[in-house]
Amino acid sequence: MQRRTIGLIGGMSWESSAEYYRIINQEMQRRLGGVHSARSLMLSVDFDEIKQLQHAGEWDRLATLMTDAARQLERGGADFIVLCTNTMHRLADAIESCVGIPLLHIADPTAEAIKAAGIRRVGLLGTAFTMEQDFYKGRLQARHGLDVIVPEADDRKVVHEVIYRELVLGRIDPQSREAYRAIIARLIGQGAEAVILGCTEIMLLVSKEDSAVPLFDTTTIHALAAVDHALNAD
Repeated sequence: MQRRTIGLIGGMSWESSAEYYRIINQEMQRRLGGVHSARSLMLSVDFDEIKQLQHAGEWDRLATLMTDAARQLERGGADFIVLCTNTMHRLADAIESCVGIPLLHIADPTAEAIKAAGIRRVGLLGTAFTMEQDFYKGRLQARHGLDVIVPEADDRKVVHEVIYRELVLGRIDPQSREAYRAIIARLIGQGAEAVILGCTEIMLLVSKEDSAVPLFDTTTIHALAAVDHALNAD
């Protein structure tokens, strides 16, 4: 069977990148049987540098780091790119323009899963960059026709700080889980029919038991989409 080689840009954070690697390989083995695993490459960046540049607004420097990583993966034999983070999809266009292989954009399989469930109005949790800027919400709205709502400002601050102070360090705090549950409940009160876990670490903290509406975990959705693409080689 001909299979595509997956090129993963990871390390943002390594906690969620490890989940990508686990999910992709478990799913590949489930589909193919035996001891099959995925053909993949991972270029893992230093998240401390990424975090500092994000909060300093140094997106041009970040674009250089992401495009360098994508080029390295292409030279290494990757057939397509999986960027293992939601926030850094702000630089998706820059990545796509610098390589001759496709980028599997995290928002697209997420939106397809939401639409397949018959849902149109969805809440979005993620970093402040993802919740407040248009690169992610705009794609969901313009390309997929979804109505996207985000938490109020105080709740956005809580969501963001839990990600950067706890989840990227692998810290799981029951109080933070309760805070997220309350924020999810408020999104439901605003009319959300489902909630996107739009940061790849949030799945470490909350699960379907924490929400009265479906949760769409972008980490799992994106990783499974990578398996689909790897196996659907011409």
